[in-house]
Amino acid sequence: MALATAHTVALQGALGHLIDVQADVSPGSVGTTLVGRPDASLNEAKDRCRMAVSNSGVLWPATRRVTILLAPSDLVKRGTHFDLAIALAVLAACGDVSQMALDETLVIGELTLTGGLRSVPGVLPMVMAASRRGFQRVIVPEPQAREAAMVPGMTVLGMRSLTQVRAELRGELVPEAPPVAPMSGSRLIEWRGSRRLTEHDLSDLTGVPDVKYALEVAAAGGHHLMLSGPKGSGKTSLAERLPGILPDLTVEESLELTAIHSLAGALEPGDELIRRPPFFAPHHDASKASLLGGGTGRVRPGEVSRSHCGVLFLDEFPLFRSDVIDALRQPLENGEVTIARGEESATYPARGMVVMACNPCPCGEYAAHHPGNHCTCSQQQRHHYSRKVTGPVHDRIDILRHVLPPSRDDPPDVPGERRESSREVRERVAAARERQHARYAGREWRLNSQVPSAVLAREWPLPDAGAARLEHEVLEGRLSRRGAVRVHRVAWTIADLGGLAGPTVSDVDTAFRLRQGEPLMQASVVRRAS
Repeated sequence: MALATAHTVALQGALGHLIDVQADVSPGSVGTTLVGRPDASLNEAKDRCRMAVSNSGVLWPATRRVTILLAPSDLVKRGTHFDLAIALAVLAACGDVSQMALDETLVIGELTLTGGLRSVPGVLPMVMAASRRGFQRVIVPEPQAREAAMVPGMTVLGMRSLTQVRAELRGELVPEAPPVAPMSGSRLIEWRGSRRLTEHDLSDLTGVPDVKYALEVAAAGGHHLMLSGPKGSGKTSLAERLPGILPDLTVEESLELTAIHSLAGALEPGDELIRRPPFFAPHHDASKASLLGGGTGRVRPGEVSRSHCGVLFLDEFPLFRSDVIDALRQPLENGEVTIARGEESATYPARGMVVMACNPCPCGEYAAHHPGNHCTCSQQQRHHYSRKVTGPVHDRIDILRHVLPPSRDDPPDVPGERRESSREVRERVAAARERQHARYAGREWRLNSQVPSAVLAREWPLPDAGAARLEHEVLEGRLSRRGAVRVHRVAWTIADLGGLAGPTVSDVDTAFRLRQGEPLMQASVVRRAS
């Protein structure tokens, strides 16, 4: 009896599990059996691997019984990236490849019938999982070598065919092979984020200083934001400028975000780590699967996960389907999305900022006490329209701002007055985030918006007068307990922007006004840092 083991990775959402592919070649009834809970596409791997080995000039053990186990057996295996590990395990069991070479190498790749290696989605999270398990060398399809090399300390071998992999493991000269066709992807993801940074600047917008300040606070703490107001008031323009005031991603954030895009199959050959926060603005007709994740066959991350560490902009929010609006509760509250389907459960991170924009009525013209109010909707229509944003979702919003269109009563711009650029605001946001990273060093969270409520109250409490103010608002019914926690988090972000050791009573009041959509005191908009 001959037994050998190759190593690869199975993915459950963004989490990778090390898989031992064990091949046993022994006397018995002739045939190839694949066990270990493979799905239908993976069950076909035994035929792909047999033809790939034969067409690579190596004999498949056709006169013996071949049993292939994917361990651990209690984990459902999906995907075609197991092919290379299966073929190499069988070759090692036949003595063609050294088991010692396989012990220190993780292999990923789909095989064609001619023995070529094809690209597969999710290489980066697989290599990240391998690195955590102590592997320092990985073999991947050649177009994805650069993607795998994003993981620090990993030796990556990009190969074109099974013949090349076999020669490398045998210590022989690696022969030439035809180039590997890259997996089709989409450049829309990173292009969107970079376009928002280069083409839109806060200095383009006049007026609305309180809304600009709300954007700055939201960006500094990673808080969810809702912009309401009549059409043409600038809600979309403000949201499009939000990525421009976000700092570059940290190395850890870049790896997480790029891994999610790898799972979505959206990385092109030659792509580097995504350094800038992404920006996504799905249409209000988007399905729940496209927004939250899912799909037939392999579960893919949705827009809310692809905007991880960036901005998800939901324009015309009341027009989204009710099931989509209700499904947003989990990512708004926990910063992750769990998709359960049959025996499969996939969890993806979703700690991006969700920015919602909504009109006050179906016609989009209503502006109370404003000279530009030309609304023709009835009070009942406006009430019905606003009810589409359900209470539980509304309660998970950190900051609410009403944006009004300019009118004749607004003070004119002072000639020659300089408006702040996105770069200047981004520097303050970056400084505030650095304070948060230092405060939460060694914790699972990075920003104020992510701190668990119990830990926040225990380790970073508000001043007594500020806490009493929030308790009073809760008892009066103007604020829920969840809302009080979110005001607490925003107060810390305001303090971080001001360079303070902790929030003051004034910061708590400003955070409460931001939360309730109330006008800010002018002094609140003038930052202490200046």
